[in-house]
Amino acid sequence: MSDPNDWDFFVGLGLALSSNLFIGSSFIIKKKALLTLQQYGVRAGAGGHGYLRQWLWWAGLITMGVGESANFMAYAFAPAAVVTPLGALSIVITAILSSKYLNERLNILGKIGCILCILGSTVILLHVPKSEEVDNFEDFIIKSQNFIFISYVFILITLNIYIAFYYGPAHGKDNLIIYIILCSTIGSLTVMSCKGLGLALKDTIYSEINQMNNLLTWIFLFSIILCIMIQMNYLNKALDLFNTGIVTPVYYVFFTTFVIIASNILFQEWRYMSFENILGSICGFLIVIMAIFLLNAFSDINISLNDLKQIAILKREIIQKRKFHHSNINEYSILPIIPRSA
Repeated sequence: MSDPNDWDFFVGLGLALSSNLFIGSSFIIKKKALLTLQQYGVRAGAGGHGYLRQWLWWAGLITMGVGESANFMAYAFAPAAVVTPLGALSIVITAILSSKYLNERLNILGKIGCILCILGSTVILLHVPKSEEVDNFEDFIIKSQNFIFISYVFILITLNIYIAFYYGPAHGKDNLIIYIILCSTIGSLTVMSCKGLGLALKDTIYSEINQMNNLLTWIFLFSIILCIMIQMNYLNKALDLFNTGIVTPVYYVFFTTFVIIASNILFQEWRYMSFENILGSICGFLIVIMAIFLLNAFSDINISLNDLKQIAILKREIIQKRKFHHSNINEYSILPIIPRSA
């Protein structure tokens, strides 16, 4: 008989993977609608809202809503340390589908990035904990009363207030990390609130306890809405001030790192992990980081496998010419010097 925790893990994993598929596809559908609109109306970037009359754009929005809902439900079944890193797969799906349906070229570095992202995600899944010590909403409330977690939340809130009102306005335009840290730390609190709300809904549906009558359920819902609004506000500022190819991988790294830290403090998922599994999880995470960097940082470079072959051939020819040149110099240098006759 299978362990219920394993069943929950695979349900959460399936929801997380399907959410990435829906979210990645939604960007393509909405982009397709916006490209169609360019032929008939004012572009969205120029202030136009004609896309609201496009059924294809609404289809993309609904697809994204389904993906986000699946991602939210995944937190109720699987550890946050599993669900959050898998978010990188939506970037891979978007990159692959955009090259197929939007004629956006995916260069050789992007293809390598896609492969590395899949490999890294697989490594993470093989090593992360498959279950948590929190099975219901009451357990979550007890865990959240941990002094270390409360201190962590207090430190993050204090740090974000300082950044938002004092340090950010003065230095945010010059340093990418400032707004990224604010978005990432708030995002980690969003994920923890999603975990709590998801467990409350899970208890309400699958048990006889109606957690919708619990005030904490609505507090978690309010905190999710508030945190997402703050998170999106400062993420948009970062995207407006800095290159998207740099913001995306840096944001992923910080966001995932803070989620893992918060999850480990709250659920202590890594306490019972072996050193090999901890090392494997870290290596998988680093591989995904490299993959996202390759996908975004070099997306504007038009380079293919043939270009790399030509560069290698050209470099080989240059090396051969240098060797030939040096050999000729050595031949002349060893010739005997014949004295001139008087």
